[in-house]
Amino acid sequence: MSANNIESNGKSAVNMGQQPAHAAPVAAVFSALGPWSTGLCGCFEDTSNCCVTCCCPCITFGRNVEIIDKGTTSCAQAGIIYYCLAHVGCASCYSCTYRTKLRAYFNLSEDPCNDCLVHCFCLPCAVCQEYRELKNRGLDPSHGWIANVERWNQLAVRTTVPPTFEAGMYR
Repeated sequence: MSANNIESNGKSAVNMGQQPAHAAPVAAVFSALGPWSTGLCGCFEDTSNCCVTCCCPCITFGRNVEIIDKGTTSCAQAGIIYYCLAHVGCASCYSCTYRTKLRAYFNLSEDPCNDCLVHCFCLPCAVCQEYRELKNRGLDPSHGWIANVERWNQLAVRTTVPPTFEAGMYR
């Protein structure tokens, strides 16, 4: 028996490469990829966002990133990075990574093709679709991450039922 299989009290304990008892078990959950809530070319389903994205895609992209990154990257930071990369023709290389993150988060299919190709050839449509997806799933990118979290907390307080207590003690 090896030294790894003997506990401090001298009794044997077979580990066989298993995870330590304190580690959470890793479970692989496989489920079918779901469809997007709107199509890639459904830009006119949200005309105000369509207009903003056509005039200044860095705003819509920044809003999306703030939600996808859960507030760790601000709308302004992402928008400025996007703006700078757009001037050298590399915005799609940066933006496609966020489409991949969004798909992974919501378990969406890679439609209509690879994320990088979608962003390379249909960048404004892709950014609009991602914005609509977030909005249709209850996250409004125009409000920012903090406002969305505050709204969730308010909804949680309203829907939480207070515990009931019985009067007196019984034997």
